[in-house]
Amino acid sequence: MTQAPAKPAARPLLEVNDLKKHFPIRSGFLSGISGYVYAVDGVSFSINRGETLSLVGESGCGKSTVGRTVLRLIEPTAGQVLLDGERIDDLPARRLRPLRRRMQVVFQDPFSSLNPRLKVRDILAEPITNFGLATSKGELDDRLADLMDKVRLPRDAMNRFPHEFSGGQRQRIGIARALAPGSDLIICDEAVSALDVSVKAQIVNLLSDLQDELGVSLLFISHDLAIVEHITHRVAVMYLGKIVEIADKKTLFAAPKHPYTEALLSAVPVPDPTTKRNRIILKGDVPSPIRPPSGCRFHTRCPHAFDRCKVEEPTLKVVAPGQFAACHLHDPAVQPVARAA
Repeated sequence: MTQAPAKPAARPLLEVNDLKKHFPIRSGFLSGISGYVYAVDGVSFSINRGETLSLVGESGCGKSTVGRTVLRLIEPTAGQVLLDGERIDDLPARRLRPLRRRMQVVFQDPFSSLNPRLKVRDILAEPITNFGLATSKGELDDRLADLMDKVRLPRDAMNRFPHEFSGGQRQRIGIARALAPGSDLIICDEAVSALDVSVKAQIVNLLSDLQDELGVSLLFISHDLAIVEHITHRVAVMYLGKIVEIADKKTLFAAPKHPYTEALLSAVPVPDPTTKRNRIILKGDVPSPIRPPSGCRFHTRCPHAFDRCKVEEPTLKVVAPGQFAACHLHDPAVQPVARAA
């Protein structure tokens, strides 16, 4: 009896390969380029359908630039972005526009991201009508009512203006707008950082429920690891324009493999006040993205750095099943050095 061939693994919804975004520095209006800000410098990851990947790191590490470059709100310097296997990083605007309905964003500030002159009904109707997703007023009304139900706001709130809502309610409107065109991927750019703690939990729970219901994928950009732990499936840790570690949530929080990830996790508050955690205090400041350090970009602050770290840049490689890290400490040839540190 012959064995049936194995089904090929499903292709990720989003694939990002060696993405770079370098902003030119001009010293004057008529002067040439004097340098570059290496905001994103070779980032690769993928997101499956119905999955949440969280992109975390300190402010200024390039997280938001990654999200905006994936969406083509800013143009990439190099690299590839694929949606369902189709490259979108080099598509002309005419061909990109139909794909924009599949990729939406929820911004950090739920007030400035909403047009204060439009009622909620008009804000939510705009993407639906722009992409021709409703053929009649009745169908449009049904879609709008369904959106309000999904984000747990009363339907009559559609007749109010954004300033009449609280911050959490405005963010629910932002989420409804992202869902309006039937998106497959939502990029949440610090979507809960401006909200109170209790409201953060409500929005995170709402996103999780919507993901279960609709199968939407999320790129959740945040610096708050306590929130990330509750919403994500996998975590990618960024430092100075590069990803230094990727793993599933359980593995990364239980056994981080990069010194920078260890330092970030050591700062996360624990629920039990009697539990002691060894806080890792990193020395110095984050280097400038204009002149990043040679070798490993973290070596200037790493407590385990040795000579190789200063001259050779580590690559992101498998260090445990499903876990990738860019650190020379996981090279078998340098284990004695790592122990000595």
